[in-house]
Amino acid sequence: MKIHDVKAEQKSGDLSKEDQLAYKIAEIAYRAKEVALDPDAVEMAKCRLIDNAAISIGAINQYAVAVARDKALSSEGTGKATIYGIPPERKFDPSRAAFANAVAVRYLDQDDTYLAAEYSHPDDNISPLLAVAQQLDVDGQDFLRGIIVAYEIHVALVGTGNGTGICLHKHKVDHMTHIAAASAAGISSMLGLSIDQTYHAINFAVHNAVSSRQSRKGDIGAQKEFVPGFSAQISIDAVDSAMRGLKGPNPVYEGVDSIIRRFLDGREDNNAAYKVELAEAGKDALRNILITYPKEHAFEYQGQAIIDMTLDLAKDVGENPADKIKSITLKTSHHTHHVIGTDANDPQKIDPDAPRGTLDHSIMFAIARTLQIGEWHHERTYNIADGQKDELRSLMHKVTTKFDQKWEDAYHSQDPKVQAFGGKLIVELANGKVIEKEKARANAHCYGDTPWGRTQYIGKFERLCDGIISDAQKTKFFESVHDLENLTSKQFGTLTPHVDLIKLEGVSTKGIFG
Repeated sequence: MKIHDVKAEQKSGDLSKEDQLAYKIAEIAYRAKEVALDPDAVEMAKCRLIDNAAISIGAINQYAVAVARDKALSSEGTGKATIYGIPPERKFDPSRAAFANAVAVRYLDQDDTYLAAEYSHPDDNISPLLAVAQQLDVDGQDFLRGIIVAYEIHVALVGTGNGTGICLHKHKVDHMTHIAAASAAGISSMLGLSIDQTYHAINFAVHNAVSSRQSRKGDIGAQKEFVPGFSAQISIDAVDSAMRGLKGPNPVYEGVDSIIRRFLDGREDNNAAYKVELAEAGKDALRNILITYPKEHAFEYQGQAIIDMTLDLAKDVGENPADKIKSITLKTSHHTHHVIGTDANDPQKIDPDAPRGTLDHSIMFAIARTLQIGEWHHERTYNIADGQKDELRSLMHKVTTKFDQKWEDAYHSQDPKVQAFGGKLIVELANGKVIEKEKARANAHCYGDTPWGRTQYIGKFERLCDGIISDAQKTKFFESVHDLENLTSKQFGTLTPHVDLIKLEGVSTKGIFG
């Protein structure tokens, strides 16, 4: 592994192609076939395929997912890609299928996560890779390599410690930029494209995937869920253009009017520089996927450990928590306090009538709802009966978050084994008793109390898909994942299980597509 300095040019032409970050990424993608795939990385890639299918099927009839699917239906017969929930005999345009699948994966906010200098859901890369693999008859071994390369690059851009990573959110740029770069690299590696083709695919993808974080503010709408869909389409189109010999804007990171200079630190500092740690092309095993982590609970990642901790707390408090609890204080990091805590000063985050896209980013809701029902379920948690709302509102108003430097230091630690996204809960009961609990990492985290392996991912799949797809469909899916190295693209349709126990919901609205 080597840390590379990424710095903007002072004038055009200062930086040779070979010294550009996009080219260095392209070298890794191109030469990945020279290194045997790490067995642990392969196993984790298979686990994430199970995870993607689980959360997609679990969200299959949510309105935004149904709309995304409906947009793809008019492309039936124009490609070879399949869509979650639809029988694999039906084939669609890869770009439209990737969009629909990526939206389904993201909707429940229960997809995998990696947090460092930037935020990320690295499994956003899988949907475009799968669609292109089906379209161009890629085999299972190449598909796995593409996934592992995409994760490798995505994690490197987000940061691997030692001051590395390119922070986007500091400048209110959404993390789609890193998704697109990683997807373009992964698709290019999977297809065996040349270094130059991969380089220009990355240039196109990064340049066209810059968007603001307004999608995560105010009256949150569908853009938040659609981000990985747009990224999937951008990366597929970027690779297509590069395959045809077209050149993307370059240097996309370091140019005088580039991402760094016009959107990131370079706006204020002509000497702005970043560090990115990359594998040595053709030599290092690609293992970054192993330091990413799953979400056990359908909620913003910073709440995972807090939910685990509150589930334990709920056993101590028992029934009628609103009557028993006087106050709840959570000492935590700046992000949890300021973005999803009381310092956000967002009245919707303490309102049970707020939309799901707001509630799944409210730690007050996470704590209060877990205490109220004693569980965390991807549907029941958010389906709040009218008779529960007064008690829930009361509990939400009793939660206060406070910044604590201890948890801030853990949040920003450069050591993945020290880095933590938890906090300390202090609960004062009406009878004067005080209960204190603290937790650093979620149970399912790769360094948590019970790190997940395939058994746990299968368990998540069973929970989310219960009553939606039959045992026969589940068995076929698990067999395909297990034997993925030996599959051809014609067998990849089993990786997007179709719904056979319930009806797929359509949409009554009409648009341009569908």
